[in-house]
Amino acid sequence: MLKKISFNKKLLAIALLSLGLGACSTTDDEDEVTKVAELTEINAAFEANVLWESSVGNGVDDYFSRVQPSVAYGKLYSASREGDVIAFGLEKGEKIWSTDLSDSKGERGFFDSRKSALLNGGPITGINKLFIGSENGKVFALDADTGKLDWQGEVKGEVIAAPAIDSGILVVNTASGVIKAFNASNGNVEWQIEQEVPALTLRGVSSPAISSGGVVVGSADGTMKVYILENGQEGWTAEVGEATGSTQLERVIDVDSSPVIFGDKVYSISVRGNLAAADLRTGRILWERQYSSYRQLSFSGNTIFLTDIKGHVYAIDRQNGFEKWSQLSLTNRDVTGPAVVGNYIVVGDFEGYLHFLDQTTGNIVARHEVDSSGLNIAPTVHEDIIYAQSRNGDLQAIKIP
Repeated sequence: MLKKISFNKKLLAIALLSLGLGACSTTDDEDEVTKVAELTEINAAFEANVLWESSVGNGVDDYFSRVQPSVAYGKLYSASREGDVIAFGLEKGEKIWSTDLSDSKGERGFFDSRKSALLNGGPITGINKLFIGSENGKVFALDADTGKLDWQGEVKGEVIAAPAIDSGILVVNTASGVIKAFNASNGNVEWQIEQEVPALTLRGVSSPAISSGGVVVGSADGTMKVYILENGQEGWTAEVGEATGSTQLERVIDVDSSPVIFGDKVYSISVRGNLAAADLRTGRILWERQYSSYRQLSFSGNTIFLTDIKGHVYAIDRQNGFEKWSQLSLTNRDVTGPAVVGNYIVVGDFEGYLHFLDQTTGNIVARHEVDSSGLNIAPTVHEDIIYAQSRNGDLQAIKIP
């Protein structure tokens, strides 16, 4: 498949969903719904300071990808779609080690061309290892200190969302509906289940969330399900998506955002339907509000921050679902999910800008350009340092006042 086709299909699906939500009847109205908001001048409250910058191969290019930098063990880890996995020093950004998973078995000859590893889901860290999945159904476990490949597993289906690890078990959710659990130490299979996948879904899948011995995942049928971490036994199911249209496309209700567990509650959102809060023990829906997104949710105190499918950013009270504020000036800019940094939240867009919003008011108070190739995933924040990786692999460590 040509690379441009994969990315454009994703954009087309979101655009069509937006049109369906807008229910416009004229060409002018439709143009207005899909129009990309132009950036306007702002009175910046501060300037972002780039501490260091580096690169991660060729990044993810124009493909749909959820490769996202991860911080652990005093290092920053990231990857490119082609197969570069790199560990950076946090202070200066020096490369500590680099591994090429496009030739994980060391079989490529001198004259052989490089074949992409199709890395996508991850990386995540745990038990001093680094875990990442690929679109060709492989799961890699690397030593976090050296980058050496510890073990390699296989799953039925594409891994396009980060795995999750807890109690020594690595859980991988795939686009084919297969959920597979590995012993994180040696790669032995603990259990596997298969969920039914609707005929038409968005190109996305929920990362698992693990807590209290349960694995919570979003599903393409618009539900959120829990499984027992030890054996994969299914527990409760909660409906998040709400299919209201008459066509198959209008009835796409995937839950592609990873559920977020906060205390005794779990929060999830559907690409068409609702933002919902459920009781973690029983799955009973406590409240739900009409928001639609496939981006990751973020939390700060009692506030949920989300970006919807139109690029609008919202602050929601997590106790009752009431809206605190909305920021609508980034419409159709393919805005990433929000990340919390200090008193602000930060989102990226398709032109490579980071936008800083005041947590209390939602006002945009600063802007910073990372790279014109665009930002497709929310930046990673660790100890108030922002790590943003662009589509072409440019990586910046950024500090704000």
